[in-house]
Amino acid sequence: MRALGHLSQEQIVFGLAVLLCIGFAIALPGFLTTNNLLNLVRSVSILGMLGVAMGLVVIGRGIDLSLVALMAVSVAWTLQLVANGVPLHQAVAMGLAFSLVTGTITGCLVAYVEIPAIFATLAMGTLIYGFGRYFLLRLDVVYMPEAARHLLWLGQGTIYGVPVPIFVFAGVCLMGYLFLRYTRAGHYLRAVGDNLLAARITGIPARPVIVMQYVLSSLIGFMAGMVTAASVASMNTRVAISTYVYDVILVVVLGGIGLSGGKGGIRNVIVGTLLIGVLLNGMTIMDIQYTVQNVIKGIILLTAIVIDTIVNPRDEQTAQQGDI
Repeated sequence: MRALGHLSQEQIVFGLAVLLCIGFAIALPGFLTTNNLLNLVRSVSILGMLGVAMGLVVIGRGIDLSLVALMAVSVAWTLQLVANGVPLHQAVAMGLAFSLVTGTITGCLVAYVEIPAIFATLAMGTLIYGFGRYFLLRLDVVYMPEAARHLLWLGQGTIYGVPVPIFVFAGVCLMGYLFLRYTRAGHYLRAVGDNLLAARITGIPARPVIVMQYVLSSLIGFMAGMVTAASVASMNTRVAISTYVYDVILVVVLGGIGLSGGKGGIRNVIVGTLLIGVLLNGMTIMDIQYTVQNVIKGIILLTAIVIDTIVNPRDEQTAQQGDI
């Protein structure tokens, strides 16, 4: 037990993922095959990319509940533009610009207007979905137009037998790691998340850093959305009002990124994604109902938040915010 106390949450979650793999390999024939493992990682690669986006925001002591809505609407509008005759490269640029501008607005609401992140992003998510459905899109589901068919390689292609989404996920993780580890902006982001007042005193431009984290979140979210659309040849905007954003938060918190900010990194997202991927794959093979899977995920998320509260206790400032 004493040795267990020296383990980090990341190490414990990784150990649980390995134990689940062993258990499913023994109980479920075909679980440990190469094809199933590749499908497992591929199936959670988009969730992992969104986890990286959410992880960067949480490290900066924020949260982005508008992430999935922005991903769905911006990519669906991109496909709609192509269907309407806009050249593919121009449509992608317009969709990306919409995503980045919206992320900037969200960041400004949090950094300059000083609306608590959970309320600002919750409101922005509802606004983005409503605006997109009323002004930009005719239908809930926008299908991949013929002019954009070569984009399908992003979601359905392979490189040396490995699905392309896995490579995209790996690339996003690598870029996120390099950003946090080796760039000044990444160090600023972690410092602001760790102690906002101290960061300001040392001369760090705290407000622009907060805006930056939401811009990065929108950028990665758009990339994940393009892979999503390429995987199924469509974008269903109703995912914006689903529980998918809570799966993203589950990956982040379960992996060990503290909600109190300033702690954790990309490895935590990878470990959390791995555990959720193994769990979902095993439950799917066992034909467990989707509603029961949601109950299990909800219990895991609640448990992870309780553990995070114990391991990363809130300071006086966050405690006061929580009492409002």
